[in-house]
Amino acid sequence: MLRKFLYMIPIIFLLANEWVTANFHIPPPSFEEKFAEGGYISVEKSVKEFEYHCKCKVKLPQFMPPISFTHQFGKFYEDKKYNVNDALSIMFINKEIKENIYKIEIRSIENKINFKDKLNFKGKEYTLQDDTKAIYFEDQLFNFFVFEKNNLQYLLGIYKEVTNTDTPHTLVKIANSLT
Repeated sequence: MLRKFLYMIPIIFLLANEWVTANFHIPPPSFEEKFAEGGYISVEKSVKEFEYHCKCKVKLPQFMPPISFTHQFGKFYEDKKYNVNDALSIMFINKEIKENIYKIEIRSIENKINFKDKLNFKGKEYTLQDDTKAIYFEDQLFNFFVFEKNNLQYLLGIYKEVTNTDTPHTLVKIANSLT
């Protein structure tokens, strides 16, 4: 009996090794699955969730930055703890060109972020076609453009690696295309 058991030990280890090895061959999540794991869904669904939650109508800009994108995702974040950080986040990205990132974050006016009051804030003010005031500023990873329209605060951001001297004017054009 002991002899049979001793012969079975290598077979048990071999089978166990095959099972463990098989788990290492599970393919990593796809590009889309990674965003889904982070809570991102379609832009349309996330906009509807935000509109329902905030009892508002979201209008998105018609113009896009002059860089290519392969994917777009949306995410509605509800701050259930403090009820002040509810936001809609929309991401436009390129799977092959990692630097091509453009994002839009939308908040209700009640939950807006006041950028002018931030310590050491350095931004440049712009005026949109409808006389709406907007602020352009550069951060560590993104260059941002923030303005308020239709009782919502819009924060447009382009990844710093793909910005140039025309970026503020591009963001003004995007903001002006909001219908």
